[in-house]
Amino acid sequence: MSFEAERLANAATRGLRAYDPGHDLPALRKRFGATLAELGSNENPIGPSPHALAAIQSELANLFRYPDPKGGALKAALAKHLGVDPAQITFGNGSHELLMLIAQCFAEAGTSVVFSEFGFAVFPIATAAAGAEAIRVPALPRDHANMPLGHDLDAIAQAIRADTRIVYLANPNNPTGTWFDDAALQKFLARVPSGTLVVVDEAYHEFTAAPGLSTALRLLARHPNLIVTRTFSKAYALAGLRLGYAVSAPEVAAIFERLRESFNCNGLALIAAEAALLDQEHVAKSKAWNLAEREWLTIKLRERGLRVLPSQTNFVLVDFGRDAAPVERALFEQGVIARPMGGYGLPEFLRISVGTRAENERLLAALP
Repeated sequence: MSFEAERLANAATRGLRAYDPGHDLPALRKRFGATLAELGSNENPIGPSPHALAAIQSELANLFRYPDPKGGALKAALAKHLGVDPAQITFGNGSHELLMLIAQCFAEAGTSVVFSEFGFAVFPIATAAAGAEAIRVPALPRDHANMPLGHDLDAIAQAIRADTRIVYLANPNNPTGTWFDDAALQKFLARVPSGTLVVVDEAYHEFTAAPGLSTALRLLARHPNLIVTRTFSKAYALAGLRLGYAVSAPEVAAIFERLRESFNCNGLALIAAEAALLDQEHVAKSKAWNLAEREWLTIKLRERGLRVLPSQTNFVLVDFGRDAAPVERALFEQGVIARPMGGYGLPEFLRISVGTRAENERLLAALP
């Protein structure tokens, strides 16, 4: 009898597709060298704080030691920075792991999970892995005056059922760059039953500057069913170390601890994140640079006759008005990497990270 691993996998896993990280960037770095423009992963080209780099150097001699399993020093610093209790914080190997952990802990077969069309790709993966039913709510229409392709919070609230355990939101959202303000979130939370968790992923929070948009953390005290996730991968530029965190009611965080993998955050990540957190001047520098460069890139793309959606992130979503696959291939052959959106059901769009000025200029020169 032949061995069939697929038949041994549980039903939820059989229905999954592996997360697509995009092109083989290590191979492309060898091929193109310094001319490669990596504009597909929403990284921060400013780089991490010098204090974080120094902290990493100081910790290298301790690599034979296991890291602090609770991340106590970082947790204390982060709690002080956010104005929350350390018992509300859970660390993960990137916010991706935490979004999966939430579903593992609270969703299962016979329950449902609600999220928006064009929402972050991990939301449906986490739902399917838990065996729950996915309820994908149509996004705002493409011709919506203020927020094309954004979350339709009214429709999401109406989609919540008695068996809905989790609602996933992203603010700002990846891959659309869209957002909703504090007032809209507060109104939405008032409509959500207390037995349904609302997860607001704020991976791009540090880049935001829109009027009326601050953070869902302000609403945690009034809504114990609220969970906020963030990451050190974006504005803090520590993507290579993989560290994210969730802030929730202590009772929710205690449940996470039952399933959170031991030593899931490495020692270099913990010490680098603490040093980066304390260097808010560097974060402010990254934010200011991103705002200016994103505006410059948006103007230049619009001068080409392209539609660029509003964004509060470190990327822009660009509508080419036709199948964007040939455009993406043409850029790729010249060493410019953009993220195709066909997998999201947006084949005429490319998501383009805000790179250095030199990278952005290479993008513009390479556009067919």
